[in-house]
Amino acid sequence: MAAVETTDSVRLPPGPTIPKLLQELGFVTVRGRVVAALEQRYGPAFALRLPIFGDTIVIGDPALVRDLFTSREDLIVSGGMLGDVFGPGSTFSLHGEEHRLRRKLLVPPFHGKRMQGYEHFFEEEVRREVATWPKGREIATLQPMIRITLNAMLRIVFGAEGRALEELRVLLPRGIALGSRLAVLPPIARRDFGPWSPWGRVQRIRRRYDMIVGSLIDTALADPAFHERRDVLSLLVQARYDDGTQICRQHIADELLTLLAAGHETTAATLAWAVERLRRHPDLLERLTDEIDAAGSSLLQATIWEIQRTRPVIDVTLRLTQKRVRLGEWVIPPGRTIIVAIAMAHASEAAFPNASTFDPDRYHGASPGSYTWIAYGGGIRRCIGAAFANMAMIVVLRTLLSDLTFTTTKKRDESARSRGVAIAPRRGGRAVVYPQANRLHAHSDASVASPQPTS
Repeated sequence: MAAVETTDSVRLPPGPTIPKLLQELGFVTVRGRVVAALEQRYGPAFALRLPIFGDTIVIGDPALVRDLFTSREDLIVSGGMLGDVFGPGSTFSLHGEEHRLRRKLLVPPFHGKRMQGYEHFFEEEVRREVATWPKGREIATLQPMIRITLNAMLRIVFGAEGRALEELRVLLPRGIALGSRLAVLPPIARRDFGPWSPWGRVQRIRRRYDMIVGSLIDTALADPAFHERRDVLSLLVQARYDDGTQICRQHIADELLTLLAAGHETTAATLAWAVERLRRHPDLLERLTDEIDAAGSSLLQATIWEIQRTRPVIDVTLRLTQKRVRLGEWVIPPGRTIIVAIAMAHASEAAFPNASTFDPDRYHGASPGSYTWIAYGGGIRRCIGAAFANMAMIVVLRTLLSDLTFTTTKKRDESARSRGVAIAPRRGGRAVVYPQANRLHAHSDASVASPQPTS
């Protein structure tokens, strides 16, 4: 059942009693290990005291996740600081009816047949990028994946090439990288102490971004074929609420920044993890190549789900209690942060037998559950671009595996590294590739390291 309002006495999960500054230090610097250790000691729900979030409840039990995600928003609202980065018109900043109506307008560009028209942008960007890759020499794939996803999404969002797009290709990665790091720091980090302070630099980039988007809106409106345009910017300019009103320009800029920032880096990080995982599972890599040669996609889809389960690039999602609520056996007062530990939920043995094993075949004949597999969050706050991101990953991996041969390796698994909001392979998802036509020349680089067990 969903979390419900209650007048019962407060009953909180157990948790450590060490000073809250030490709790915060561990949570921020080595969150995965801290959460795993606390789960082992206290179970899949425990309390923390964190300077940034205040008194906090961390959950990973799928039953509690379901209760939270199905709760009414007047009881539990979205939490987090990304609204500061994306602006007041972003869906990260909206609540209640305003949030519901905005989501309704944002759905059409990212679902159904329209997305099929976006696939060729990703195919073209993959082939443009890999043409520059050295063959037979190890490279890190994270930055190339970032370029692929950003360039494709800029074309999809703005529908044009030119000087403005070239500037955004340079401007956005700088602003997104800095903004995502500041988003997970205390609020004082997001104060403007001058043009060369960290937040001052973010604000300077943001002002330039807003000017560019404003000029692109003017260009779109001046296009005689404006109503035939299918770029996301034009679709949002044309969108109307039920009462006939439009999304204001500033909110359009906020939403497009949300899409570009939240979408391209998380997708790129997942693709880098895909390279890291597939090179360490040669049988799966061979099966995927055979499936793609036969124009299939079911194993590829299952592989993406399993990469997102075992290597989630966003490892937490937040909510804030508005009233006293019952969540499972716990009674939580208002003003408490609830953190859903995505990696903890994904490691549930009840939901995923042999959860530590990387096994895409676990999804044979079935999709992952809505409250056990939560890579995109859940409930009314589930990522609106989930289907779009999934499409992008399928197209990018399909194109890479069609055009290139990836060597396998027995090197140790790459560990995780936080990039602020997203989590990526520490060494960048390193790969050695050959043209697909030269498959016989590809070799395993297993000899460079002794065999290591992989999960």
